[in-house]
This record gives sequence, structure tokens and C-alpha cells, in this order.
Amino acid sequence: MTEIVCLVSESTGKVLRAKRGGWNVQKGDLLLVDTEMGGDLAEVVDISSAVCRLPKAEKGAIRIIRRATENDVDKFRWLRDKERRAHAFCLQRIKSHGLPMKLVGVKYFFNEKKGIFYYTADGRIDFRQLVKDLAKELRMRIEMRQIGVRDEAKMVGGMGVCGRPLCCASFMKTFEPVTIQKARKQQIIINPTKISGLCGRLMCCLAFEEDSRGRMYSEDENQIEE
Repeated sequence: MTEIVCLVSESTGKVLRAKRGGWNVQKGDLLLVDTEMGGDLAEVVDISSAVCRLPKAEKGAIRIIRRATENDVDKFRWLRDKERRAHAFCLQRIKSHGLPMKLVGVKYFFNEKKGIFYYTADGRIDFRQLVKDLAKELRMRIEMRQIGVRDEAKMVGGMGVCGRPLCCASFMKTFEPVTIQKARKQQIIINPTKISGLCGRLMCCLAFEEDSRGRMYSEDENQIEE
């Protein structure tokens, strides 16, 4: 089985799993890892616990590029600063063009050749002139990517009513459908203000609770049969 190490992304705060490969890493090491954005800084937080040895840990594990250098750290700080400047400029141009859209975030590729601008909107937006303004000012390829309110919560993050970081912003990889029937099966009072998350949609943990209750009842039945 491939050896897996757990890391925390410096840019998103999310837990990542990476294939150790031939790297001799220790807790606290800062690494440059391969991501969909071309690279990210991540700190090693776990190298030997049971979590690293789970069969499913290997699924979706990313590759370690190298140990992070001071130049890598400086570059990521520089990229974060450029993203903040691009965000402010984009907000200005959105207001200038009167576009009915909400800018959620800006992410630059590690190679600086492309920037993704995430936004929410009720429908389709004609942002051709906005893209021209951004490309002219930032001198890179621009991608406008429309996302939903659950994706917005995942990007922005926050604290749930449980007092913990949002599940979608901390460990969830994909969204699962959550219906009101899941709440009814758990005999939860159907109060929208109590069972909705920060995104305004039904809380993702309703699906987790349904799964755990199902396992609990199954175990109880097995005990009765015995």
C-alpha cells in the first residue's frame, strides 16, 4: 500500500493527503504539493496515525513536488497579494459595468498564466467587457467561473451552529444531495432556521446523521437477534 501523509494547505486550511513517495518527511515540514492550481504550500501534520493507513486514504492523494524553499514561500505570499489586488479591481469593474453578480474569490495558478474569478449570480451574465478589462489590466488568461451558494460557503468558510468549522470548508470533497426527508427520518422538527447552514441550504450533516443512525439501528437489531 502506498504510504500516505496528511497535510494542511496554507492557502485554504483544508486537510490534504499526499503520497509520500521517496520523501523522508516529518511533522511540521513545509512542502510544495501538486494541485489543480499547479501547486500549493502545505504543512505536514500526520505521518503515521491510523488515518494515514486507511485503505481509502490513498484515493485522491496528491503528489509531493519538493520541500518548500524560501523562494516558494515568498512567491505564494506574492500571489496572495496579487489575488487581493485583482479582487479589488474586479469589484470596481463589476460596479462600473453594473453587472448583477457577486464576486466570491480569485485564485491564481502557480505559474501565473491564468486567473480564475469565482462568482454567484441568479442567471447568465454578459461579462465579455469585464473579461477584456481584467485581461488588459492583469495581463493573463481570465476564466469567469459561476458557482452555487454551497460552493461559496465552501470557499469562504465559517463556523457552523455546532461551533466547528463548516464541513464543506474543512474535509468534504464533494457535495451530496440533502433532502427534507433526511430530517424527517431523524424526527427533527422542520424549522428552516434550525436545519439550514450558512449557505441557506439544508445542512450537510443531516446526511451524516442519517448514515450513523442507520448503522446504530442495524447494530441494535443484530444484538437483539443474538
